[in-house]
Amino acid sequence: MFLDFISLANLTEDEIVGLMDLADSLKEDLRDGNVTHPLKGKTFALIFEKPSLRTRVTFETGIFQLGGHGIVLESGQIRLGERESVPDVARNLERWVDGVIARTFSHEAVVDLALHARVPVVNALTDKLHPCQVVADAQTLREHRGDLSSLKLAFVGDGNNVCASWLNFAARVPLNVTVVCPKGYEPDPDILAFAKREAKGEIVVTQDIEAGMRNSDAVYTDVWASMGQEDEGDARKKIFAPFQVNAKLMSLAKKDALFLHCLPAKRGFEVTDEVMDGPQSIVFDEAENRLHAQKAILVQLIKNNAEAKA
Repeated sequence: MFLDFISLANLTEDEIVGLMDLADSLKEDLRDGNVTHPLKGKTFALIFEKPSLRTRVTFETGIFQLGGHGIVLESGQIRLGERESVPDVARNLERWVDGVIARTFSHEAVVDLALHARVPVVNALTDKLHPCQVVADAQTLREHRGDLSSLKLAFVGDGNNVCASWLNFAARVPLNVTVVCPKGYEPDPDILAFAKREAKGEIVVTQDIEAGMRNSDAVYTDVWASMGQEDEGDARKKIFAPFQVNAKLMSLAKKDALFLHCLPAKRGFEVTDEVMDGPQSIVFDEAENRLHAQKAILVQLIKNNAEAKA
């Protein structure tokens, strides 16, 4: 039973699939007007060190829809680890709120928050992992393709935090993942080794674009330079140019392959308009499902923590 949501590696297959099932149910309830408030009387602190559209709006909206209240704490307000140590921030927040949602540069900051706070902590993105995104992505892929176990997902580009969370997902839930990336931009070696050791599906890392794309059911990409890597932008443009997801690259996958992107997208760089706006793209379905997946995460965390204290 998970009491924090830091990494998908910390959850079981049943727990991850359960979150996706709950997200589907909450999505259906919202569509049908079945209003429930499982977070009534609950307050969440939302710590944002990085700019955010989808993460902030979907968490704030989701908390409100479930009957709770969210308080946004931006970087300049608390200066996590500078004005006050991370453990002290955690020990303060636990006295006032029922949960902490943190989007930080440092993964260690979120880990420290979870270690020192007696309320659940949610990783809303760090430089290492983005588990909320991948739960929503997997929910979306399942909506369009059903059972994931026979599918191949090609992650094209930088082996970044989103890629790492897909590997953690595949280590728990059957799915074949091929990372297609330039040399030197492979995923975190420890996470890759973990995925290869634990996964029931096939895990591959390759620089061969054609081989990596072959027989792919889904093609995923992300920006070439993540937040905090802007100074590498020009160099990365040259290195990653052959890995742009365009019509030619999509033609190397299955004819009905889906295109996914966590957003925001740098159109004309990692993906072209014709793919982003084309019939194979499900990027805005992913964005919509961020709301439902994160609602499921919060509901399950509150339930798990209540049971643990009983």
